Amino acid sequence: MNNGFSDGAIPSQTHVPHLPLYSRAFEPFIHNEGHKKDVSFTPSYLDGSDYIRKLQEARKAKLAQKEVQHQAGGGLPAGITTTGALANKPAASHLGMTYDLIERTPPVEDEMTVPPLPTKWNKDDKQGSLEVLADGLEVKYASGRNAREQEHEACAIRADHPMPWQAGLYYFEVTLLSRRRDETTVCIGFSAKNVPLARPPGWEPDSWGYHGDDGDIYSGDKIGKPYEGKNFGPPDVIGCGVNFRTREAFFTKNGRQFKTAFRDIKGDLYPTVGMKKPGEHVRVNFGQTNFMFQIDNLVKKEREKMMEAINRTRQRLVSPPKSETELIQQLVLQFLQHDGYVETARAFAEEIHAEKRDLQIDERTAIPGINIKDDEDAHHRQRIRRAILEGDIEKAVKYTYTYYPGVLEENYDVYFKLRCRTFIEMVRKSAEISNSGTKRSNGHPYDDIPNKMDVDENGFSDQMEEDGLDSQTDQENWLVKAVQYGQSLQEDFRDDSRPETTKTLNEVFSLLAYPNPLEVKEVAPLLDRKGRVAVAEELNSAILSSLGKSSRSALENLYGQTSVLLDYLREDGGPGSFITIQSVIDSIPQPF
Repeated sequence: MNNGFSDGAIPSQTHVPHLPLYSRAFEPFIHNEGHKKDVSFTPSYLDGSDYIRKLQEARKAKLAQKEVQHQAGGGLPAGITTTGALANKPAASHLGMTYDLIERTPPVEDEMTVPPLPTKWNKDDKQGSLEVLADGLEVKYASGRNAREQEHEACAIRADHPMPWQAGLYYFEVTLLSRRRDETTVCIGFSAKNVPLARPPGWEPDSWGYHGDDGDIYSGDKIGKPYEGKNFGPPDVIGCGVNFRTREAFFTKNGRQFKTAFRDIKGDLYPTVGMKKPGEHVRVNFGQTNFMFQIDNLVKKEREKMMEAINRTRQRLVSPPKSETELIQQLVLQFLQHDGYVETARAFAEEIHAEKRDLQIDERTAIPGINIKDDEDAHHRQRIRRAILEGDIEKAVKYTYTYYPGVLEENYDVYFKLRCRTFIEMVRKSAEISNSGTKRSNGHPYDDIPNKMDVDENGFSDQMEEDGLDSQTDQENWLVKAVQYGQSLQEDFRDDSRPETTKTLNEVFSLLAYPNPLEVKEVAPLLDRKGRVAVAEELNSAILSSLGKSSRSALENLYGQTSVLLDYLREDGGPGSFITIQSVIDSIPQPF
C-alpha cells in the first residue's frame, strides 16, 4: 500500500536518539490550564510546586500503564485486521467493520521515580499494642500491656513514606483525641527508618520529638530542653514542620508557630508519633484536609525570599554589555529566525528599530539596523511546518524528502511520530465527518493551535502534487483508509520492541475502538491539533541538526538550562524547591 512515506526507506532506529520536544516548554506562555490533580491529595502549601507536578505526572503514567496493561490482558501485538474474525467485538461495528486490536504493554515499575508523600501510618512499622484505625490516619494505644511491652518506655509508629526533601518544606499535624488531658504522654516528631520504636521519638539517635508530658524537645538524647510550646494534651492540635532549605524544624500548637526546635536536620525522615500509656489516641493530617496552622503563608514567604534573591541579580553580570531590554529583544528575535518565522522576525526587527529611533536623543547618532536574512532554508522549513499544522503530514514528508533528503532516514523517532500522526489525522477526519455538530473546516487551520504566529509562504507557489488526503469525504472510506494505514504502520514497526514505541502504537490504535473518538474524553486529547505542533517542532529540530545548526534557539537553551539548574537546586531541598518557571511566568503583569 502506498502510505505516502515510500520516498525513502524506513529509517534505522540506531542512528539518532530521541529528540525532546523543546518548544513545548513555552506552552505556559500561551496556554495554561493548570496542573491536573492526579494524586490522591495535594497539601495546599505544595500546590503548584514542581515536586507536586512531577509526582502527579509519575502517578498518572503509572496508572495509565496499569490501565492499558489490564485492558490488554497481557496479549502480544497481533496486528489490526478487517477480516471480521472477531465479529462480536463492538469496535466500529456501526460501520459493518470489525477488527481485532491486541496490545502488549511493558511491566509497571514498582517504585515511583518521584518520592511519594506520606499518606498514613504504617501498620507494619510500629511497636507494641498500637492500633491503626480510620484508614491509617488514627493510632490508639490499646488497653493493657503484656510483660514484654511493660519493659518498653513507649510505643511508636512511623508514616508510610519519608518526608520528601524535594518539596522544600514539609508539614503535618496531629490532633490528640484522648479524654484525660492531665496524663497525656504523646510524643510527636520524626525519625529515620532504622530507629527503634520502643522509645519515644527524640530519645534515640536520628530521631527528634516534642513531648506532651513535660513540654520538652528531644534530639537523640533522653535529656530534653524546655520548649516555647510547653506541655500539651487533648484536644490540642500539634503541628510539625521541617524546612529542608535551612535544615530546621519547628512545631505549632493550635495554629500558633513556635521558634525553631531543631537544626542541622539530615537524612530521610518519617513522621513519627509515640505514646507511653494505654488509652492514648491521635489522628494525623498529612494534608488531606486544611491545617489549623496557616502553613501556606509560611511557604509563600519562602518563595518571596527566593524571588527577591533572583530580582537582585544584575543582568549585566549575565550578558554584558546589553541592557535587559536589549537581551530580551535579541532572544525573541533569534527565536523567530531560528524557527523560520521570517516575516514575523522582520516586522519585529523594524519595530525595534523604530522604537530606538523614537528614543534617540541625539539625532546625529546613527541607529544600527537589524539585518534579517531572506533565508531560503527558513522558507523551506516553514512550508514543512505549515503542512503539518494543517494536518497534511504526507505533504510535509514529501517536502522533507525533496528539500532535506536523508533527514528522516537519520531520525527514526521523528519518522515514527510522523507516521503515527498521519494515522491520527485519518481518524480525526473520519470523526469530524461523523460528528454533525462539529464545526466543519472554515479555512482557518490554526484555530485550535496555541501558536498563533504567522506562517510565512512569501510567494512560494505550491508545485507539489496534492496527495488526495482531503479528496474523500465519506466517513466509512476514511475509516477504511485509517485501518489499512494502521496495518501498514504496525507491520513497518513490528520489530521495534521499545516500550515507548509499543505504548504509542497502543494509544493511537485505541482510537479505532470508538465510533467518534472526538467525543470520548479518554482519547480525545490524542486528536488535539496541538499534537501537530509537537511533531512540527521535532521535525524542525531534526532538520536544523542535519544542517549543522543548533536544534534549539538561544531562548530554548536558556529555558532548558534554567530548568536543569532548578532541578539540581531541588535535589536536597534547596532554594529551587520554592521556585518554578511557571511561578515566575505567573508573576509577570498581564497587559489585559
